[in-house]
Amino acid sequence: MRIGVLAASSRTNPAAIAKITAYAASAFPEVELVFHPQCLETDGHFAGSDFRRAGAFLEYANDPAFDALWFLRGGYGANRILAMVMPELGRAARHKAYLGYSDVGFLLGALYARRIGRPVHGPMVSDVNRHDGEATVARSLGWMVRGDRAGLEPGLDGRPSAAFNLSILTSLIGTPWLPDLTDHVLIVEEVSEPMYAIDRMLFKVANATQLKGIAGLRLGAVTAVQENDPPWGETLDYMMVRWSRDMGVPYLGRAEIGHTQANRVVPFGVV
Repeated sequence: MRIGVLAASSRTNPAAIAKITAYAASAFPEVELVFHPQCLETDGHFAGSDFRRAGAFLEYANDPAFDALWFLRGGYGANRILAMVMPELGRAARHKAYLGYSDVGFLLGALYARRIGRPVHGPMVSDVNRHDGEATVARSLGWMVRGDRAGLEPGLDGRPSAAFNLSILTSLIGTPWLPDLTDHVLIVEEVSEPMYAIDRMLFKVANATQLKGIAGLRLGAVTAVQENDPPWGETLDYMMVRWSRDMGVPYLGRAEIGHTQANRVVPFGVV
């Protein structure tokens, strides 16, 4: 199996490449990881210019020699290439898995909206640098390479699901890149935001016309929460219950996804 690796967003830490290459050679010898040269490029904040990142994505997505695309990291920037890449995806792009999370959610959502390939929310290459990071990336490699279900989010119940970083999801609302999530269980997670900002994003989710008809909401990890002054005074679960009620859908509890070592795999749709 050949997996193409690229960076669609922020510039990357090259140390992750050597570490994941050594780990995959040992634990998943049947896979070949092919890193696009663009992974090591920089253009200010980004891993190469918008045109360079778009070109790398299209090169690998449209190449039938690759079975999957795995993103090196998130950050910010994948939204800037959507209009360049989506109209140019060919036949080969429709037969691949695309795996990442965080900012990569822009691409996962746009692909799912067009029923192109198999978008999957799950650990990226850079997660190998986390504490016990090999166990984290093993979930993604296990799913892509061997169809191993052990790394799946344990609450998936046979209904279609989709998982997003909350900031990315709210940015997609009102755009043509947000997929139809009717009858889906929607799982959200967040990092590095104060509680008032999380509440404001949940307000947008609860009132978004494009999200009417979802089957329910779940909440993943919310980490590195910034200080709220004055103190917020509500728990995350209370906020989820309140906004789920306003949306008219059930709050279905917590999920094991997010910017943590415990991040698990959520294929979009039905597993």
